Amino acid sequence: MVAVSEVMSTGVATLQPDATMSDAAKVMVKGGFGSVVVVLGKMILGILTERDVLRAAAGEPDLSSSSVEAWMTAEPDTAGPDFDTEDAATLMLSRGFRHLPIVDSTGLVGMVSLRDVLSARIGRR
Repeated sequence: MVAVSEVMSTGVATLQPDATMSDAAKVMVKGGFGSVVVVLGKMILGILTERDVLRAAAGEPDLSSSSVEAWMTAEPDTAGPDFDTEDAATLMLSRGFRHLPIVDSTGLVGMVSLRDVLSARIGRR
């Protein structure tokens, strides 16, 4: 068993719900992130991905006036640090997403991508 804590990224981009889609795109590009977690304090409200930014860019004339809250996926699935990477891969593939926020009792502690968990599986062979 390989836990997601062994392959997750601890540097997670976060934004407030009133941030703009333009803000989100800038954070993603600058940090090389494929997603941003939308938070209010320690509470996770949603997740915004590259695909969401593309959808917004195709549908909005001005990304600087559109909030991330309008485009995020609300109440995303999360997992704990001890969650097995195989279970994480199954969850992400069955639900159709590529980024899974990792939380513990203190709040958001990391992010794992489908690439991370599949790489862990391939690396064990």
